[in-house]
Amino acid sequence: MNPITTVAQGWRRQWQRRQLRDARYAFVFDAPPEGEWVALDCETTGLNPRVDQIISVGAVRIVGQRILTSERLELLVRPDKGVSADSVRIHRLRSRDLAAGLPQDEAMDRLLHFIGSRPLVGYYLEFDVAMLGRAIRPLLGLALPQQCIEVSALYYDWKFRQLPPWQQQAPTIDLRFATLMHDLQLPERHAHDALNDAVMAAMAFIKLRHLLAQ
Repeated sequence: MNPITTVAQGWRRQWQRRQLRDARYAFVFDAPPEGEWVALDCETTGLNPRVDQIISVGAVRIVGQRILTSERLELLVRPDKGVSADSVRIHRLRSRDLAAGLPQDEAMDRLLHFIGSRPLVGYYLEFDVAMLGRAIRPLLGLALPQQCIEVSALYYDWKFRQLPPWQQQAPTIDLRFATLMHDLQLPERHAHDALNDAVMAAMAFIKLRHLLAQ
């Protein structure tokens, strides 16, 4: 890694530590366990991180080449307002299904303890992290500080390596999740279910790490 980048990351880490609101969550800054990650996914009331809310979270631990489905987290989160019909058509979670969900702060507390300091893995993870950042900020005083690993970026790198030089100038690579899973010859679970999506992202991550290491 570039020494300048390393120094910048170190300063950013120190700044984040100073923003921590509650010392009980200092563990998020611990050194992550070697060879461990957490794949996660969220279902939400919409696609605007500034106004929409998380209604379910699925997460699963990865250790080496194994997905520990016995060490998973699946949470329903009770939103402040009802769920639109358009939203229900995607994730099939109705307001009545979410009525017994956890309050947001309790759900985020459980998620933070599940993740610990492990790097996060996901498909288009930027959106999930933005949604979680807004929900977690009241507890931490900052957004999630963990390293984020984007599965679609790993897939892009792998496909790019296979292109002939004349195509690398303007590559066209299909990054849709269904395409990615089919190309990697991985089984697909029902989409738009937070835990299923987290498990599929974990499978893709493990396979891509192996392929990129070859």
